[in-house]
Amino acid sequence: MDESEVKLDGKTPIGSNVYLPDKKSKKKDIALILLGHRYLLLDIKSRLVYAVFLSDIDKQGDDIETGDLAQPSHLIPCADWTSRDVGPAQLIKLTLGDYNRVLEVELPHPVDLRGLYTF
Repeated sequence: MDESEVKLDGKTPIGSNVYLPDKKSKKKDIALILLGHRYLLLDIKSRLVYAVFLSDIDKQGDDIETGDLAQPSHLIPCADWTSRDVGPAQLIKLTLGDYNRVLEVELPHPVDLRGLYTF
């Protein structure tokens, strides 16, 4: 997890976490969100949300191994999707159609250290 923040209806859930793909991954525009006992996959580029079942996840410590979690049959309706830059992070806000609750996820921008290595 990288300094990400999750809110549901403006409040931080008791059990929440954000898992982002490693830096070598080809899929950069996704985030796996844990809300209590429920996992959601956010496809940020397509603005879609998928339910993820525990049987689809193999968790080894802080690492997660998965197959393709973006299954059309697991699509969760969502509305009012917004994404904006808030300085060091990207703020994603949407309404989950199955719960009718507002989800906010703040994802940090990757740190660009290239400027530190110029000679």
